[in-house]
Amino acid sequence: MVMLLLAVLAPCVARAENKIGRPLPALSDYPLEGNIPSLDGKVVLLDFWASWCAPCKASFPAMSELYKKLSDRGLVILAVSVDDDPRAYTRFLEKTSPPFPAVRDKGHKLVASMEVPTMPTSFLIDRKGVVRFRHDGFHGNETVEAYTREIEKLLGEPAS
Repeated sequence: MVMLLLAVLAPCVARAENKIGRPLPALSDYPLEGNIPSLDGKVVLLDFWASWCAPCKASFPAMSELYKKLSDRGLVILAVSVDDDPRAYTRFLEKTSPPFPAVRDKGHKLVASMEVPTMPTSFLIDRKGVVRFRHDGFHGNETVEAYTREIEKLLGEPAS
């Protein structure tokens, strides 16, 4: 299954950058399992992950810290799993206990629409619902520093 998913995602690498500057699609249009928080007027870190992905496991503690530090200022983190097996998805969440919501992209429709090139991939969306930044993979402090800088920039911008 991993090879199939990678084969599907590989051609998307160049196209995924085309999402920058475009509105995030309405998440209610996708068969996501779980509760989607309100994103209106919020800065959103939309993170695509899988239970089998080692960098994803490393990214969850960092995202948890960002969420705890910045959620009261308007940051929402939504973690979107591409796991086919709902048990693997549930076990991962039980182990990591994230303070932010997670959903499962059961049919891989959202991950395909966002043209995600690798796991994890995250998108930062501004208060107006426009995709502004993308991060491929998780590279420890380098990614955390970029998230922090970009989220602070977006939190400083007006919603209207």
